[in-house]
Amino acid sequence: MRSAIKKLSGGVFDSFSGAQTVSADAILEAIPSPLLVLDKEDGVTRVNQAAEQFFRSSAAALDKASLQDLIPHDSPILSLVRRARRKDSSMTEYGVSLTTPRLGDHSLSVHASPIPGSDGAIAVAFQEASIAGQMDETLVQQGAVRSVSALARMLGHEVKNPLSGIRGAAQLLESMVDPQDRTLAQLIIRETDRIVKLVDQFDDFADNPQIERSAVNIHEVLDQVLAVARAGFASGVRVRESFDPSLPPVFGNHDQLVQVFLNLVKNAAEAIQGEDGEIEVATAFRHGVRLAIPGVESRMYLPMVVMVRDNGAGVPEDIRPHLFDPFISTKKGGAGLGLSLAAKLVGDHGGLIHLESRPRRTEFSVMLPLIRNDAPRPDQSAPKAAQSAAAKTKKAAKQGDVR
Repeated sequence: MRSAIKKLSGGVFDSFSGAQTVSADAILEAIPSPLLVLDKEDGVTRVNQAAEQFFRSSAAALDKASLQDLIPHDSPILSLVRRARRKDSSMTEYGVSLTTPRLGDHSLSVHASPIPGSDGAIAVAFQEASIAGQMDETLVQQGAVRSVSALARMLGHEVKNPLSGIRGAAQLLESMVDPQDRTLAQLIIRETDRIVKLVDQFDDFADNPQIERSAVNIHEVLDQVLAVARAGFASGVRVRESFDPSLPPVFGNHDQLVQVFLNLVKNAAEAIQGEDGEIEVATAFRHGVRLAIPGVESRMYLPMVVMVRDNGAGVPEDIRPHLFDPFISTKKGGAGLGLSLAAKLVGDHGGLIHLESRPRRTEFSVMLPLIRNDAPRPDQSAPKAAQSAAAKTKKAAKQGDVR
């Protein structure tokens, strides 16, 4: 088994040569990718923590399963394992699609390596192939949002200022004309106010590099969002929550995170049709890789994941690549700004937002950074901040476009 793990861990054993003895189990747990050890009948005999998270099951439950219980019977992973066992050599297959109701949609690189002297045992490692794709999505989202930020600045200066003059002139005319003509002046005032409100929606897209961030309990954020949802737009929908209570704080802005998840939950509620509609909000800690971004020296470490799932019709395939673009909406009459704003706010936090969708299962995953050691901690002013956040949430619940 040590030999197989050495291959899958990229020779990490070499760094310990002659220095100290490291157990195979310790190396197994240190590998960030999901890894299964199978016996000659493809029964699971050992898993690491990453595999527990990936397959959404405990080690005790996985140890009683076979590979066929975990993946579809027609999956190429099964044939890959058989070939590796038959030829007694390591094999890798790239771009493997794995889709199940429990796991969702994944694009994987799968590595199968025989364990010498083990009578047909195989070590199987799964590497998520969508990391680069998620980074590409994020860069595209940021580019789209930057264009809206420029539009927001232009609207603020070039549209709102003249509108103030037009409204003032209309009010003056209203006081000067005959009563039968005041209707037209009032029409000008109403339309001017409507355009101002529309322009105000773009204010959230303005560049704001100085976000006030601190330690935020993500579950307090989600509790606030779900309270608003259950009392309003999702009152007729079954809402489930599956939280990991051991999660540490995230490094973020409470109000902006409320806006992000309010948009996503509202999006899920409006996508649901029928009496069996259900929304699930879950949190998890994933041991992932650090992601390098072009033009940024530091790497992104985003182990905190919040998932918003619904069992609606799903996002049309032709819309998915552009779903986070401004003015893209599958909702009749939607302005297409809700998801774009959510993507901007997540990006401002240094995080990622990712979509997986098929009929009866759509999942938005938001990956966020942990609290830094030098970040400010919550103080006694938290109650006032919570009151402010609650007020803003109620206002946001009445606004915001979604899918």
